[in-house]
Amino acid sequence: MNKDFKMTATTLFGLEGVLAKELRDLGAQDVKEGVRMVSFRGDSGFMYKANIALRTAVRILKPIKVCKIYDEEDLYEAIQKIKWENYLETEGTFAIGAVVNSKNFTSNSHYISLKSKDAIADYFRHKYSKRPNVDLDYPDLKIHIHIQKEWLTVSLDSSGDSLHKRGYRTATNIAPINEVLAAGMILLSGYTGEENFIDPMCGSGTILIEAAMIANNIPANINRKLFAFENWKDYDEDLYFTIQESLLKKIRSSHFKIMGFDKAPSAVEKANANIINANLDEFIGVHHVNFFNSKKEVFGNTTILFNPPYGERLNIDVEEFYTKIGDTLKNNYPGSTAWLITSDTDALKCVGLRTSKRIALKNGDLNCRFVKYELYEGTRKFKERKENTDTEEETND
Repeated sequence: MNKDFKMTATTLFGLEGVLAKELRDLGAQDVKEGVRMVSFRGDSGFMYKANIALRTAVRILKPIKVCKIYDEEDLYEAIQKIKWENYLETEGTFAIGAVVNSKNFTSNSHYISLKSKDAIADYFRHKYSKRPNVDLDYPDLKIHIHIQKEWLTVSLDSSGDSLHKRGYRTATNIAPINEVLAAGMILLSGYTGEENFIDPMCGSGTILIEAAMIANNIPANINRKLFAFENWKDYDEDLYFTIQESLLKKIRSSHFKIMGFDKAPSAVEKANANIINANLDEFIGVHHVNFFNSKKEVFGNTTILFNPPYGERLNIDVEEFYTKIGDTLKNNYPGSTAWLITSDTDALKCVGLRTSKRIALKNGDLNCRFVKYELYEGTRKFKERKENTDTEEETND
């Protein structure tokens, strides 16, 4: 019988709560949030499902040993005590990644990886007189070493390449947004596909594609060609395809508009190429439009979500650019909710609109704010007065 075991899903800073909700909605047990990670329990089938379906996970790790260590020799001995033949053949290949956060270890992560590699190679050499080789590009087994203070966790990486590599993006512009971050922002905004969606500076289309997959409940990594667990000795291909088929059956159709604008023809071309690769061209429309010359032309509630240029990424007049963002949203997009991410907090002051929510996120190494603007029909006071009047009329009725 397939038993439950503990797993860890890593993520980006600020998305831990979103990932925890995703895991609970998928059916994970014992979900606990940490820093850039969420731990949970499930069986092998759930591990397959998590890799295919999770939008805000970077990778799914399966811990196989947790113990205390105090130096490099302790590390070597701990790794040698693992029965590696349960996971790897002598003719197989492996690769190791390491993260170290401990005062006990002055060595860098690369040295810890090499020390761990030596321990595994020596284990096989002493026991079988031959050893598996290292393959950094396409290993049969990817191993993750994590040292936090005095605690060592040795995990099998079930994902392989980072899960942000969905498999649909072949064309990119300057500073494309990470797919996991894009999906996380959309989920943080509360968008579910039940209203219109606009990315007014869409670049290569990542935010649009992630929004369309959310709207239609399409698994995030359905276009991915390979997961690391497919090379594991205990991989169950029939179970994998059963899980995949069950997720595909839950795809739905959203009938609201998903639109992207960009003033650069090359960006429009690249966005359309990626959208076609993702098999989402029937759900997304991309238009050669300068956002500052645009206005709301769709009926009903609309989420506007975008990743405008920051001073760090592109050479722009920040004050003028962000002032025009605020003016365009205020004058041309009434009845909408707008979200944008930026690392330039001074630029936000130029928008000239009151934020109703601010969320701390990271875009790469940049500390960012993901902010929300509620764009009412008329003034805010008029909106509040109208809501109060409607409430009084309902009470009188």
